[in-house]
Amino acid sequence: MNVTLWIVQIILAAGFIYSGWMKTVRIESSKTTWAWVNDVPKTLVVLIGIAELLGALGIVLPWAMDITPVLTPIAAIALAVVALLGMLFHIQRKEYREIGVNILFVVLSLIVAIGRL
Repeated sequence: MNVTLWIVQIILAAGFIYSGWMKTVRIESSKTTWAWVNDVPKTLVVLIGIAELLGALGIVLPWAMDITPVLTPIAAIALAVVALLGMLFHIQRKEYREIGVNILFVVLSLIVAIGRL
């Protein structure tokens, strides 16, 4: 079970690092990749990206370093909330093909949260 959780944590971290990186560092590239980025304030996009980057670190580092490992399931829950809010945002905008990744991230984040609690 531990190995499976680590695999899920690494997949989640990679996904959220990519997404967070695109929203913070490569924001101009994000505008061509994701249409919604053009319709919300740049500050909000960057803030979401920072939250995703911090969550990606939080889902791996505390458990890996055995320093306050309770932060790992907390980070997983926070990332599930971020993905859920993103899913609701896409539903509101009728961007239904975008919600698949959000659903996957919510499910994987909850698996990590439950597994690590």
